[in-house]
Amino acid sequence: MILVRKLITLSGFFVGAPLLLLVSLAYLSFLSYESHSGKVLGANTQGIAYAALPPQEVETQNTIEEADSKTEILRQFFASYRSPLEPYAPDFIAASQRYDIDFRLLPSIAMQESNLCKKVIADSNNCWGFGIHGGKVTTFSNYPEAIETISKTLATKYRENGLVTPEEIAKLYNPSNTNNWVENVTGFMNLLK
Repeated sequence: MILVRKLITLSGFFVGAPLLLLVSLAYLSFLSYESHSGKVLGANTQGIAYAALPPQEVETQNTIEEADSKTEILRQFFASYRSPLEPYAPDFIAASQRYDIDFRLLPSIAMQESNLCKKVIADSNNCWGFGIHGGKVTTFSNYPEAIETISKTLATKYRENGLVTPEEIAKLYNPSNTNNWVENVTGFMNLLK
């Protein structure tokens, strides 16, 4: 009797162990297939399994604010010419919005007048040739002050007198149109679209 019991146990082991091993491998294969099929393990028929996962109806929206895109356009423009004005791109946009002027105008004038501040009178922070005529030189303590002052002047003394486009602004800003001022400023503005 003991011998029969040992024989049954031994044969059960040799038959049951491989069978259990095969069933385990099959289940593991099934789990592996499910994890790669996109279905979350344990999910119900609606596909919701865990509270930490967002519902499938949620959509992510990426929006770029217009001011942000303009700032990046200016930043890249200044960077491409290695201009010291690059960190001040947000100041240009803020001033153009505050005074309702074209955001491209001031950088284009700076490009025409000083190659974006590469050729300026020492310690003037005046990249725009603003108020420089004869022996007179208008200076600013820093670039943000210059951007603010010139933007305000373009809005009050120019735009309010009907001078908006480079052609119109040149009548007062650079009446002799030296170095093709109008054509160059207009061309630089077109680069910034």
